[in-house]
Amino acid sequence: QVQLAESGGGLVQAGGSLRLSCAASGIIFSVNTMGWYRQAPGKQRELVASITIGGSTNYADSVKGRFTISRDNAKNTVYLQMNRLKPEDTAVYYCNGRVTTIPGPERLFWGQGTQVTVSS
Repeated sequence: QVQLAESGGGLVQAGGSLRLSCAASGIIFSVNTMGWYRQAPGKQRELVASITIGGSTNYADSVKGRFTISRDNAKNTVYLQMNRLKPEDTAVYYCNGRVTTIPGPERLFWGQGTQVTVSS
């Protein structure tokens, strides 16, 4: 079974920084596109950023210029560096990954989420 485990959330003041990590573990052949999503109370889950296995990235307009997604393919790990955080960035952050297992087709897996709270 494949698991994705996030870490790095917490409480930070506006203008501060946090770095989230998400590691995929299990019997994995490859981890293709990985992404970070977030869900604030009363709102739908939304894409924050994604990155392909080749390193191509995509960002939500609200985080462009402040957040940076990266990955370490050898460790099956994706990172989200969040700078100049704003109170509206407060949410539970989830990572996901399109994982090809051994044996098996590609499937989408989700982490359990990590809370990010930005105080004003």
